[in-house]
Amino acid sequence: MNIDMLVFGEDWGAHPSSTQHLINHLIAQQQILWVNSLGLRRPRLDCRDFFRVCKKLSAMSHRQAFEQLQQQPRLLNPISLCWPGNKTIRQINRRLLLKQINPLVKASAVQPILWTSLPSAVDLVGHLGERACVYYCGDDFSALAGVDHQPVAEMEAELAEKSHLIIAASDKLALKFPAEKTVTLNHGVDYQHFSTPVNAAKDLPDGLTAGFYGSISSWFDQQLIYQVANRLPHWKFILIGPIQTDVSLLKKLNNVYLLGPRPYSQLPSYSQHWYVSILPFSKNRQIEACNPLKLREYLAAGRPIVSTSFPALKGFESLINIAEDAEQFVDQLQHCLLYQDEEQKQTRQASVMDDSWQSKAQQLKQLLLAL
Repeated sequence: MNIDMLVFGEDWGAHPSSTQHLINHLIAQQQILWVNSLGLRRPRLDCRDFFRVCKKLSAMSHRQAFEQLQQQPRLLNPISLCWPGNKTIRQINRRLLLKQINPLVKASAVQPILWTSLPSAVDLVGHLGERACVYYCGDDFSALAGVDHQPVAEMEAELAEKSHLIIAASDKLALKFPAEKTVTLNHGVDYQHFSTPVNAAKDLPDGLTAGFYGSISSWFDQQLIYQVANRLPHWKFILIGPIQTDVSLLKKLNNVYLLGPRPYSQLPSYSQHWYVSILPFSKNRQIEACNPLKLREYLAAGRPIVSTSFPALKGFESLINIAEDAEQFVDQLQHCLLYQDEEQKQTRQASVMDDSWQSKAQQLKQLLLAL
């Protein structure tokens, strides 16, 4: 089978990233080999990393890897070592990965485009017979929590130099790279998925509810939510997603519900039915550069939104209730109770109706055709 695109991304099938959304809309026209994630940091001796390593080892079994090559996109679970800051390990990884990937590429009658959303693939660029390299930058890795920043920054700089095209998910990210080969492709949204009415989740509490889904990590402003929830004891704050930091502060409050992760397919059963969607982000470099998928997903769901301020809100200011501190956040939440009517809901949904992932994939296709 030919390989039109060779993609290095996070593990396929996890909570869909922008890369997965885009590639998913190219599968019908292109043969794609997806290489599951190459690490950006050393593993830690904790339970989270232990279970992740076990999952990786299971996926690396010969039988499973071979079966998955029959899927669309074809998946490869590579054998590699996670230690991006060690040059010897990087050399070993390069040999390991080339041995696994090269036979698949050589069996193809076409030269693929190499696409990577991970700087850790830089050592493979120029060694897989690709006709062009595309770097898709969806995060500021130099500020991303849980990443070995210095080696990853060095790898990203080298990757930017080697790439023929750099696609940034926000204007802020685009400023990091050479303007002559960098374009911004803002995130899309699966509009049908988030706007089509569904029943409320059974574990969504009754009453006044404000909700968030996504990682509960360093960029989530716990102190803000603690203060807001304290001032609004009659409100219930629903937090959905993996917990990646200490949340003992939030656990002190009876009106904060930490529900844990939920499948992507179930998110509309929450976001369509809580009273207000919230984006309580801390002010840091990562948030300054981010373009969160959930912004457009919240708008497609139609509920009012209260958010802290960050650059990616540009263009949506008239639809978002922006708060700079806990007092303003409280005021904006209460203000949102006035905007629960159908007309306001349709206005929010209409703002992202034309921002489908399919339309973004068409823009991407034109960029790839020009390579």
